[in-house]
Amino acid sequence: MEGVVYKSTGSWYWVKTNEGVLHQCKIKGKFRIRGIKSTNPIAVGDRVVIELEKKGDEEIGIIKTIKERNNYIVRKSVNLSKQTHVIAANLDVVFLLITINNPPTFTTFIDRFLVAAQAYRIKVVLIFNKIDAYEIEESAEVLYLKDIYEPIGYTCLEVSATQNKNVASIKALMKGKTAMFVGHSGVGKTTLVNAIDPNLNLKTQEISAQHKQGQHTTTFAEMFDLSFGARIIDTPGIKGFGVVDMDKYELGDYFPEFFKRKQHCKFNDCLHLKEPKCAVKEALETEEISWSRYKSYLQILEAEEESEHYRTDIWDEDKL
Repeated sequence: MEGVVYKSTGSWYWVKTNEGVLHQCKIKGKFRIRGIKSTNPIAVGDRVVIELEKKGDEEIGIIKTIKERNNYIVRKSVNLSKQTHVIAANLDVVFLLITINNPPTFTTFIDRFLVAAQAYRIKVVLIFNKIDAYEIEESAEVLYLKDIYEPIGYTCLEVSATQNKNVASIKALMKGKTAMFVGHSGVGKTTLVNAIDPNLNLKTQEISAQHKQGQHTTTFAEMFDLSFGARIIDTPGIKGFGVVDMDKYELGDYFPEFFKRKQHCKFNDCLHLKEPKCAVKEALETEEISWSRYKSYLQILEAEEESEHYRTDIWDEDKL
């Protein structure tokens, strides 16, 4: 029988069949997915084929096959830098939650996530959360960031879960789809998800005053069915996001504003560095391209280590 993986703890998988029955499952042997060097062979959102086996009075599902993925999104493995961890698969839309402070979300983090999503053909909506708590300076920063990302094609929403602002707009974008919410710990993912569907009643925790970071409440990614015909994948908070196995000559293609101008560069293999007659550099000088986006591009291109604020290889949890 076929089903979808709703939760994974690394050794056990909860699979909901097409008939709506949830089974606790395991895998036998080792799965290898072509082209993916992953620490976890199966991820939340995967479509799988299972068989049921009797073990005493219990019935255990055995995952036999993983069906081909439409897309997936990965991060670097914590301990094995050459491998990746698949966060989730078969996504229709990802909502990236951004806060100006408490905790701050930096453009380097935003851009790295957008590049990864663009590479794996995943739509991203930017959610500027907690806007009810912002003073004039923070509100101005939101407008500044929207001026960067809206013109290059990203939907941006200003949201307050506590005041119910634009929550209905998010629900409209989610209806009939599988969505994932991501962001640093403390950006308000769980509060927002509870506002979208109060029946879930997920646990929340306060921001750590000492570190201005959230105290993580989600250890593993998990999918939930929502009352209005959508599915949501709740994830652990992310400290940083690494870009994995990306060819330097393709990197610019995942910046939509770079890709748009690529054909006007003098050289077909232009890296937008010191080459003459580079359309991207010309657009940068006329401020048609944001300097923060170009800086992110250079950091990824040069494989620079991020500062402590921008660490790329870990999530908030020690283990996943």
